[in-house]
Amino acid sequence: MSGFRLSRRALIGGLASGGGMLLSGCNEQSPTYGSILRMGDNFTYDAQRLLLSHGKLVREYDRSQISSMPATGMVDPGKIEGGEAYAALRKGGFEDWRIEVGGRVARPGSFSLADLKRMQSRTQITRHMCEEGWSAIAEWTGVALPVLLAAVGVASSARFVQFHSFDGWQDQIDMVDALHPQTLLAYGMNGRDLPIGHGAPLRLRVERQIGYRSMKFLKRIVVADHFDTFGATSRGWAWHTGI
Repeated sequence: MSGFRLSRRALIGGLASGGGMLLSGCNEQSPTYGSILRMGDNFTYDAQRLLLSHGKLVREYDRSQISSMPATGMVDPGKIEGGEAYAALRKGGFEDWRIEVGGRVARPGSFSLADLKRMQSRTQITRHMCEEGWSAIAEWTGVALPVLLAAVGVASSARFVQFHSFDGWQDQIDMVDALHPQTLLAYGMNGRDLPIGHGAPLRLRVERQIGYRSMKFLKRIVVADHFDTFGATSRGWAWHTGI
């Protein structure tokens, strides 16, 4: 049996070597690469980018396959400390809500729900894969993130798109996922306005990643040319969770 034993050093070296082989095939790297605890992030990120087309679509379903979808872990932003602004917007039916878009863009600005609904819309029925092990199928309607990014003019140096929400959450995705045709800013669910429990008035749908990447209660988008450690990453969760 001694001939089949792997030392810890040999195992880590083998993983690093495998990651290097993947990196040699694509010039991208998970921003959390370098942390021994997040070594798997680099493998997952590079494997998906190397093996899958950047534009590969996830499966879409028929309306007959829509299932119930719980609002697991939802915290009402209007009931947390500092949540007065969200509570007031909700009371007014979100008529005064606007999402700010800035950072590395040519035309920073803010957009109301009416503004977003005047843009080209997209509807998709996809499976939500929760990190807790359950899944559900729902219909989402909104504006594809690439459409909004085109409207503000993204700088050529941009590498990440950051999202900020009314419940204090922050997260970011790279430009590959940001420009994917199924990455959606959803204002509708199952043929109705997006409910509070699922992130009204606007939530993100990142269909090629695990559910917690699809942030709810959006209030600001920032296009950046660097990676910031915040949100799920700062709490020790994987940054890239491709499925």
